[in-house]
Amino acid sequence: MEAGEQLGRLRREAAEYYRGLRVPERLEQALNELFLQRPEDLYGELANYFSKFSKAPVICKLVGRKLFNGVGQPTLEVEIYCTVKNYEKRICSTVMATHSQIPENALPETIEADEKERNECVHTAVEWVNESLNTMLRHLDPTDQCQADKMLGEYFANKVEEKKEIERQEKERQEEEAAKATPSVRSGSTPKQKKGGKPAKSSVEVTPSPPAEPAESALRGSLAIGGTSLAVAKAGATISHVPLYLYTALLKHHQESPKEMTLPLPMVTLLNCEKNSPTKLKLVKEVMVIPPVELSLKQGIKRVLDIQKEIIRLLESSGKKPGSRGESRRGRALKGPPPTLKISHLGCLTIGYDSLEQLLLQMQIACHNIGLQLGKDMYLAINCAAHELMDHEKGKYEILTGAFKSPDEMVAMYVEMINNFPFIIALIDPLRKEDREQWSSICFALGSKCYVIAEDAATQISKLKTEQNINIARCSGIVLKYINETKVSDLLELTGILDGQRHITILGSPDGESSDESLVDLAVGLGARFLKLGGLCRGERVAKYNRLLAIEEELAANGALREAKLEFVAFAEESEPEELPTPEQH
Repeated sequence: MEAGEQLGRLRREAAEYYRGLRVPERLEQALNELFLQRPEDLYGELANYFSKFSKAPVICKLVGRKLFNGVGQPTLEVEIYCTVKNYEKRICSTVMATHSQIPENALPETIEADEKERNECVHTAVEWVNESLNTMLRHLDPTDQCQADKMLGEYFANKVEEKKEIERQEKERQEEEAAKATPSVRSGSTPKQKKGGKPAKSSVEVTPSPPAEPAESALRGSLAIGGTSLAVAKAGATISHVPLYLYTALLKHHQESPKEMTLPLPMVTLLNCEKNSPTKLKLVKEVMVIPPVELSLKQGIKRVLDIQKEIIRLLESSGKKPGSRGESRRGRALKGPPPTLKISHLGCLTIGYDSLEQLLLQMQIACHNIGLQLGKDMYLAINCAAHELMDHEKGKYEILTGAFKSPDEMVAMYVEMINNFPFIIALIDPLRKEDREQWSSICFALGSKCYVIAEDAATQISKLKTEQNINIARCSGIVLKYINETKVSDLLELTGILDGQRHITILGSPDGESSDESLVDLAVGLGARFLKLGGLCRGERVAKYNRLLAIEEELAANGALREAKLEFVAFAEESEPEELPTPEQH
């Protein structure tokens, strides 16, 4: 059949069809004009036109499966399928990151028990997704994040109550068994006591430190809640034909599209200091670098890589690791193979030091060698992870091997540190969260010079959101991690609370990071001040820096990129935010 005959037939059939539907005359005229085009153009135009009248996509299936994260630990993937124009279509997937609370020096049996628990948690999460959540969210509009998170929250709350009821019944059963097994004690008899009477009191009175708050255990299966919520957000962004960072911003600002957006500043981990290494320094867990705000992200990342290369060169040329006896008395490097440089799971060098001054001196030398100056061309952030330093018997923090400081002495030490090294503009977890009074002291003393940030010292996201406060006396901001039962709506609400309290938001990668790049989009859309992703090694971490670079390029091309600002908030009520000096002001 010739093209002309085919067009004529289609024209007659379409005209009869639309007359039956009483199509307006102008629409019929437009269709008549379409029929004069080539068949391939005609079919495309008709498909585009009728697609506007198709039903909105709805979720038709969730698929959960077990995968492995960047350090080989089991984690959860959630896939979302939607019905689009009467066809089932895979829309997106998410892979959850995981967080470990097992210390570096844990016993083998503790590590084995943790691995077993992780596997059971992921197995339960897969079951939740494929069974209960799959049924519960079917036919839901993927752009209705609020409703999806509400249903997920209610489901999780029911699971928590079920667990409490099971634990209550188990406790009652154990008490009954114990009562039956306990023999009756004869009247008048008393337990034997050792000679010597009361135990002798210690001659030295030690002020006990506040006991550590119990670890916030995650409910088995909780990964399913966070993974599904994030998958729904990604599906909503895909269906709406916008990137996830813009979709997140629209959710936060109630569908008002921001004219400009600010990228979070990267806290790039350069060194991971081993607290259990033969070297003495225990106070520092991570050394992070923060590029100046006047640099583009691309320029800042290049500068960080230059510093990293120079540090590696210095270590290899010296023939030793910091803190080791690799030099002769004359200062010359001893002969021997160069040290093996270990890459941490955080994507950076793992190194030990004997003192804070030694560490900072090496940073200054590395920067100086490539023409940079700390405090002008690059800034430092220190993660102290002080909860790992407490000796509970002494009630003090062990900052160096055999050197201890009380919480009040820690405050004085940090004040001296920032005064001596003003290029340190952020301290993360300088104290345990139990030392609330000292948190206040640090913030009042240093709040106008440096960010005092809570990471492990903050409580879990769900509790923060419920209590509407920060659960510690004072801090400049909080590191939020998207793990376990965290939902996208929780982040939206909590960052709004932090903004209102003049706290900064930092989104951080957990130690068990996955290849999923969604964290970067969330940070941009939520307006986070910093993004703590680890180092510039390991694919699961570098992928996130690459995603941040892509977002910067897209915003710049659209004229929507606003320059970030670094300003400190002093904690005196009458004080105003203090902006970090630019290089011209030094």
